Amino acid sequence: MRIHFIAIGGSAMHNLAIALHKKGYQITGSDDVIFEPAKSRLDKYGLLPAEMGWNENRISTDLDAVILGMHARIDNPELLKAQELGIKIYSYPEYIYEQSKDKLRVVIGGSHGKTTITSMILHVLNYYNRDFDYLVGAQLAGFETMVKVTEEAPIMIIEGDEYLSSPIDRRPKFHLYKANVAVISGIAWDHINVFPTYADYTSQFDKFIDTITENGTLIYCQVDADLNEIAQNSTVKIRKIGYGIPAHEIINGITYLLPEKTALGVFGDHNLMNLNAAKLVCEESKISAAEFDTAIASFTGAAKRLEVISADEFTNVYKDFAHSPSKLKATIEAVKAQFTDRKLIACIELHTFSSLNKDFLKEYAGAMDKADEAIVFIDLKSFEQKRMEPFSENDVQEAFANPKLKFFNDADKLKAYLLSLNYKNANLLMMSSGNYAGFDLPELAAELPR
Repeated sequence: MRIHFIAIGGSAMHNLAIALHKKGYQITGSDDVIFEPAKSRLDKYGLLPAEMGWNENRISTDLDAVILGMHARIDNPELLKAQELGIKIYSYPEYIYEQSKDKLRVVIGGSHGKTTITSMILHVLNYYNRDFDYLVGAQLAGFETMVKVTEEAPIMIIEGDEYLSSPIDRRPKFHLYKANVAVISGIAWDHINVFPTYADYTSQFDKFIDTITENGTLIYCQVDADLNEIAQNSTVKIRKIGYGIPAHEIINGITYLLPEKTALGVFGDHNLMNLNAAKLVCEESKISAAEFDTAIASFTGAAKRLEVISADEFTNVYKDFAHSPSKLKATIEAVKAQFTDRKLIACIELHTFSSLNKDFLKEYAGAMDKADEAIVFIDLKSFEQKRMEPFSENDVQEAFANPKLKFFNDADKLKAYLLSLNYKNANLLMMSSGNYAGFDLPELAAELPR
């Protein structure tokens, strides 16, 4: 098979390219710019384009297929040439389905927790040396790539997000996988640029349930009232299994799963619900609850999901991918509940299109109320890049309904403020889907005064 990737440098795209290369396919690709770690990974396998930019001469009738990344535009010259020649064009979720259509497909959907649930499942399957393919949205310890596709594996675990598939395919990715077993972790409005109303957004999950194969299984968080209603009202011929928060206790900052009192490396209600979802999926793969508990004890979390940067007797520093209102609130509450005797300093970088939209900003009302010190940072360049009107401190305080909230749009001033605080018996939680304008978080953690 000869396959060309347009926009090969994307997170999922470059991982799929490597996976297909390992499978023996002949892979070429193009992009206008490729950043690390994609650049080094592609170079390692001889897949890095010799030169950046688009060139229609890369497209010929010798190709079996073209895979189109979301980063490409609809007037991309390579795309136009492929369309002119009648070459089959796939989005990457379409091609993942092609690679998995003869396997049992487990698709993890939901507004939050997808990566963690997927990571937990992969960890447990790997613990018991099961053969499986996968697509996950973060780099995991023990897994070289974020995508694996083989001929032999009988099952594929797919993290399925609700964002668009490609510039010419406006369907949400998770609609294309046709799950045999589907998980929905919860629904919280996101992607306002694509789904302008909450009703537009929730309808995507309704449609996702409709894509589950006949007599398949839906595993869903019944604690989410809207999701519970959607699941219960669905008339498709599937089995439905609801889940909630498992029995647990917290002792000296460690969460234990009951009744066996299994010590966990993760914490917080959302992570515990994620764990329950992963357990139900693994039971579908003939892994018992007791076997799951044994394996999950060594799971330390997905990258950037309540990841520990440093920890000592007085202070823990975490980074987390939280950016939407529900994720922000859940992450703050998790850290606060885990360390009730410590002050919590919580800082969120607003970085996504939705979070920088003035109409959407009010969705953050009350999201940081559980933090002892609430801080919001927005890099002014984010507004410039997205051509949006900057917020004032008053805009942010009113939207968050928190007059004590501190606001910064200068990274140096934010760092100076963080270093001015006392961290004895205090935790620092840094949340962003960006990079705090280049902050070195381990270096920051080492400099914090105790």
